[in-house]
Amino acid sequence: MKLSWLAGLLFISLNVQANRAESGCGNQGVWLQVLGSGGPEINDKRASSSYLVWLNGHARVLVDTGGGSSLNFERSGADFSDVRTILYSHYHVDHSADLPAYIKASFFIDRQNDLPIYGPSSNSFMPDSRQFVHALMASPAGAFKYLDDFLDDSRANGYRIITHTLDTGKHIKQPGYSDSTMRTMAIPVHHGPVPALAWRLQIAGKVIVFSGDMNGDYRTLPVLAKDADILVAHNAVPEEATGIARNLHMPPSVIGDIAAQANVKQLVVSHRMLRTLGKEKQTLRYIRKKYKNSVTFADDMDCFRP
Repeated sequence: MKLSWLAGLLFISLNVQANRAESGCGNQGVWLQVLGSGGPEINDKRASSSYLVWLNGHARVLVDTGGGSSLNFERSGADFSDVRTILYSHYHVDHSADLPAYIKASFFIDRQNDLPIYGPSSNSFMPDSRQFVHALMASPAGAFKYLDDFLDDSRANGYRIITHTLDTGKHIKQPGYSDSTMRTMAIPVHHGPVPALAWRLQIAGKVIVFSGDMNGDYRTLPVLAKDADILVAHNAVPEEATGIARNLHMPPSVIGDIAAQANVKQLVVSHRMLRTLGKEKQTLRYIRKKYKNSVTFADDMDCFRP
């Protein structure tokens, strides 16, 4: 009976370890994990846009926090205390909705290091980083004003959120978060009337670039993505898109052209909406007209090694 009990315990232990191993990307080096590969739709069976960059088994950078991403963050096995910064491409709901969920959840962990949040500047249509965070959490009018302590200099909850805004009126590379292990840089991209940024992360000798939502009109992304190990490009519209959809997003031919111009080593196609799901062969055909290196269509929880 004792041996049987020990064997059962060992079986449970091994299965727990296996599940943990399957949830993360790897314990060595740099990894990109897709927390949300979808867009704003509620019936695409995907979390909305979000990405997590790991270094040596620790979550370091969170790019966008679309709806559903906080659950996939938990599934990944990441520790929010390890996250050094959150970078926003823009503040559409499908890129930002889960921020209050992350912040409230952090109350129950021992995070002590401040959390810098970087994002684009405002216009009459959208807020900047400070306006966005304060509209959610600041007293007296924030939607979740009970989280106001996270904005307080007293650091009553262990850390403080520090907001930073980059100027989308200047179509040049601008520095974002940096520390001894990484450096980030952003450049404005055209997303219709919405101020938006693409992000470049240099970490442990690797470069990962995130296009965010954009239509390619500013022609800034090839500059930012030059020689990147991975370019994450958003595939929200098919090649034949017109009107508002095309004004907001780049079709596959533009994705391929940018990836080729920038000479990126891997292309990860994400932000996959119902109007592009099932059209992967067509999408790939247009991308391949210019870009010949690795192309992968992303799903939630996928891991990529630069």
